Amino acid sequence: MEIEVRGNELRIIARDWSSFTTIEDSREMMEFVIRKLIEIPEIGRITISEYREIEYPEEQVHMLKEIANIYNFFVKERGVLSLDFFPQYNQTTKELISLLLSDPILCYIKVSMYVLRSPESDYTRDFLLPLKQMLENSKLINEIKNRLNKYIPGSREPYRSVLIPTMRPIFMLSRFFLFPPKGSELIEKYKLKDGSEVSIYKVQGKVRFLYFIVSKEFYLSEEKYSLLNEARAILMERKMEEKEIRDLESVRKIFIERGKSILKDLVISKRLPISPREIDELAEILVRYTVGFGVLEILLADDKIQDIYVNAPPGYLPIFINHADYGECETNLIVTEEEAEAWATRFRLYSGRPLDEANPVLDTEITLPIGRARVAAVTRTLSSAGLGFAFRRHRESPWTFPLFIKMKYFNPLFAGLMSFIIDGGRSVLVAGGRGSGKTSLLSSMILELMRRYRLIVLEDTPELPVEIYRSLGYNVLHLKSRSVITHVETELAPEEALRTALRLGDSALIVGEVRSKESTVLFEAMRIGALANLVAGTIHGESAYGVYDRVVHDLGLVPTSFKALDIVVIANVIKSPDGLRRFRRVVEVVEVRKKWKEDPMAEGAFVPLMTYSAKEDTLKPTDTLLNGESEVLNEIAKRVREWHGAWDRVWDNILLRAKIKQTMVEFSEKLNKPELLEAEWVVNANEAFHLISEEVSRRIGYIDSTIVYEKWLEWLKERLK
Repeated sequence: MEIEVRGNELRIIARDWSSFTTIEDSREMMEFVIRKLIEIPEIGRITISEYREIEYPEEQVHMLKEIANIYNFFVKERGVLSLDFFPQYNQTTKELISLLLSDPILCYIKVSMYVLRSPESDYTRDFLLPLKQMLENSKLINEIKNRLNKYIPGSREPYRSVLIPTMRPIFMLSRFFLFPPKGSELIEKYKLKDGSEVSIYKVQGKVRFLYFIVSKEFYLSEEKYSLLNEARAILMERKMEEKEIRDLESVRKIFIERGKSILKDLVISKRLPISPREIDELAEILVRYTVGFGVLEILLADDKIQDIYVNAPPGYLPIFINHADYGECETNLIVTEEEAEAWATRFRLYSGRPLDEANPVLDTEITLPIGRARVAAVTRTLSSAGLGFAFRRHRESPWTFPLFIKMKYFNPLFAGLMSFIIDGGRSVLVAGGRGSGKTSLLSSMILELMRRYRLIVLEDTPELPVEIYRSLGYNVLHLKSRSVITHVETELAPEEALRTALRLGDSALIVGEVRSKESTVLFEAMRIGALANLVAGTIHGESAYGVYDRVVHDLGLVPTSFKALDIVVIANVIKSPDGLRRFRRVVEVVEVRKKWKEDPMAEGAFVPLMTYSAKEDTLKPTDTLLNGESEVLNEIAKRVREWHGAWDRVWDNILLRAKIKQTMVEFSEKLNKPELLEAEWVVNANEAFHLISEEVSRRIGYIDSTIVYEKWLEWLKERLK
């Protein structure tokens, strides 16, 4: 066994032990560690290393230091092991002192028994009783005292309940807890596609839930850990070029193939009983912890995670996540400083943007096989404690209207209404607070556009899944402007990028987020209708007036320019009465009327078409919508001969669109086909609806909703065969 002391950390390299062991599992290891604490009292952290590293934080080491202090008191100060200290009890004293180091719980029980047997003796008064009292005052005994009625002498189970170290295999940089805190209540358990198991716990005395994830690499055999360590050392001999890191997908493919080859050679040379399937799994793990993003990839595999937070300084606090069902949760994962530095380097190379003391903020996006995420990284001089990260997770494929209906983000009527408005080529802003789903909703709106239209997407930090739109057959031009946060001078300013977009011809225009001066140009685009196509974007705001206030007073827009906007969709986060659960919902659809001069709020410019009912947990149409008094919808109807002045047909078409979306949800659930709700099916279903509508209108002179729905349903059933 090798010993290293680094500052206040004791590192034990246990390679010569017959099997890997821990303090809580081994009497010998516990005695060894406590003796080291007696010898070097300034030790604050303990790490035991072999193919894995087990680390005990300061609060757990403190429990053991208390035992070391008790030993010092009796052995060094009181001299209880000297031959003249109650010679007739010399053997008992040695036994108890030995137990104190290797099994203090059993020591406490035996001392308590001896005190009961001879409560009045001098030996009891001078040694047994003080030892019992000091043990009772220690945190270790206090933690397990109430459970001693079930204690089996010699069992190490009580130690496992109080000594809960973090762990990491040597090939990993992050640490994790293998067990939840004692007394935690399991709330929910589910599995991810990659086989990782997620448990949600309610922890005693905490309002924040514990998100506890266990991935397959956490429980590999020592044989496989050893294999991965060797393979990693060989694989990392190949240094990556900067241009390679920017093409992360290609690098992963190269490293997976090289990893498989290295692992296969090692398995053959060592004659290990490892199958080809296991080699493939090990290669995936190997790449995750070499050119990948380690535990970040494990978290990004969970569709229910919306945000991931790594606070500065790394290595001290666990990763926090924002869960779709449980809000902000603490996790069992800890990112080390070494891994945080590795991430920062890759984000710099991957984005082409700086992250240093002169440029302490970096905004970018990462795309991995298991999902996409927007990255915000900060460092000194902005963050005094060093590196910190926030990741906004996006779905691997875009959100769709049917998916949102299934999760109750909005109802089918909203889907039908917005489908009609999008086809009508109006100007729309999606507003809400952080985490309300603005960008996801905007992404789903794009899929409601027919593929006949050219699409220009302008973003300062890429978040919309442009490559997926292209793969679906959309004609997309993606423009990237300078971030108003990071101010990278080599990139075009957002207002200039937007003016350029308007000169690029007849297109639907999507602006990822309205943040600054580009709002002036955006509302100019809305005024001209982007040549009669959809103009849409997102903005922070809690109400229609809040959007007006932000655009006019914060961003400097001329008030009357706001008239160019047609629809404001408000999304928000709804909380449960106890404050512990959160739900994302669309809470309002507001049209912006044009006949006002100074104050749109006072002059009735904001007219709700749908509002959220908390009691029914759904959007409800207002009388304005039901009675056909919406100016925006009537403007759309004026452009269509058979709808002009015929509100019943307009409303019938909105309901038809709503029914089609609802039918897709119902068929998906009935047939257990979740793919029906994904982008490819939804885009094809939308275009089938348009083609069938055109065919019915040409044949009978108008769009008969009953006929259109029946024919569309035939199309769906035929596609499902």
